[in-house]
Amino acid sequence: QVQFVESGGDLVQPGESLRLSCAASGFTFSVYSMAWYRQDPGKERELVATIIPSGARPNYADSVKGRFTISRDNAKSTIYLQMNSLKSEDTAVYYCNAFNPATRAPRYYNDWGQGTQVTVSA
Repeated sequence: QVQFVESGGDLVQPGESLRLSCAASGFTFSVYSMAWYRQDPGKERELVATIIPSGARPNYADSVKGRFTISRDNAKSTIYLQMNSLKSEDTAVYYCNAFNPATRAPRYYNDWGQGTQVTVSA
């Protein structure tokens, strides 16, 4: 079955960096766009970044543009999120999923991993 395993979250201070990883399985990873999402308690899940199968032309939410970088390794069925210059407002649980560019929705809406907690606090 489809599975996503996110890792790399931590408690960091403002201005520091983190690198998140997401290992995917249960589908043909290399042919699908992928995305990172984040969610704070009481808020809706937010689309953070997307990447097409080739790894080219990544897209970012305005709130993270210039600070975050999404990448992928198709051989490892894994995507990454390099997060620099972290701010308190980046605090959230981060998730990954396959992404449908036509609908701009998660492709596997009912299959989410446990997420990884990122907390940015002084």
